[in-house]
Amino acid sequence: MSTINIIYGTEILTMTYELLCKSGIGERLRGGMKVVIKPNLVVAKSADEGATTHPEIVEGIILFLKDFGIVSPIIAEGSWLGEGTERAFDRCGYNALAKKYGIKLINTKKDKVIKKNAHGLSLGICATFFDADFLINVPVLKGHCQTKITCCLKNLKGCIPDSEKRHYHDIGLHKPIAALNTILKPDLHLIDGVCGDPTFEEGGNPVQSNQIILGNDPVLLDSYCAMLLGYRPDEIGYIRCAIDYGVGNPVNASTIINKINSENKPKNNTLNQSQLVRKLAQLIDERNACSACYAALIFALNKSGIGKLGGEITEKIKIGQAFRGKQSTGLGVGDCTKRCEENVSGCPPTASKILEKLKGL
Repeated sequence: MSTINIIYGTEILTMTYELLCKSGIGERLRGGMKVVIKPNLVVAKSADEGATTHPEIVEGIILFLKDFGIVSPIIAEGSWLGEGTERAFDRCGYNALAKKYGIKLINTKKDKVIKKNAHGLSLGICATFFDADFLINVPVLKGHCQTKITCCLKNLKGCIPDSEKRHYHDIGLHKPIAALNTILKPDLHLIDGVCGDPTFEEGGNPVQSNQIILGNDPVLLDSYCAMLLGYRPDEIGYIRCAIDYGVGNPVNASTIINKINSENKPKNNTLNQSQLVRKLAQLIDERNACSACYAALIFALNKSGIGKLGGEITEKIKIGQAFRGKQSTGLGVGDCTKRCEENVSGCPPTASKILEKLKGL
């Protein structure tokens, strides 16, 4: 029987510890286990901006593990293309956390890579995650400008090297994300739903939801979270693929949802701002673009106000690896589109650089 556990409140560390205690997950732990914790540190931004995992959640996990004789868990992550993981560890509060508890941080961008085959794909995966006796996935519930949402299933993209991230975008994100989840199977998912940005995966528009969500089935959790963001689960390509690949089962009428401290739930929960991305995407000709580049363009368009006015862009802005080496009219964003008439260089370019170009045009 499928179960989702949710706790509400503002005391993040205490909430995490209480949720874990009530989950019964301790029955699966034993002293001496090698536990790896995988947060979402996609960019070097504080969690209150809506993009990264609150360190208080990971601290709550650490304290819970200590109760079962596990004193040296590992935190492992690889930030997105164009971002340094060490910078993210520092800016997001994980260096301080590691120092406080004497635990190890692993930058998976520097990890050994192991090749695995799944569903017709050859996938490179960082070795650290195969060494774990118990893997805890700690994603952020937030929007994504290409896949609509990012949560449990997509968070495992931080378990692959940068070369693989480029490859995923080249072949389309949905199938490889689902295939990756047939190889790496976290033992526990603890979702940071405190203040995720429902619009951008890099944050900036946080919405206070004050919730942490726990479960074992990533498909169940992601399908539920998709609905929280205003999508049907079948609108998310990698959820459909994951179901087809047998990764898990979507939320349904028999799903049990246990809610703790419901009185702390925000009264005005507006997790529907992802409409903005849908609107801005109509101004873009996107073909196999990497998330960092695409998100920068979305952010710049939003900042410019172009999407609100209409009639200002007569030709869609081009972005993505499919434009590499091809001449094209109009504006292109990123090094892959450098043969466009107008181009914003960078891999990825910054949103401010794109915005400057948009203002100039």
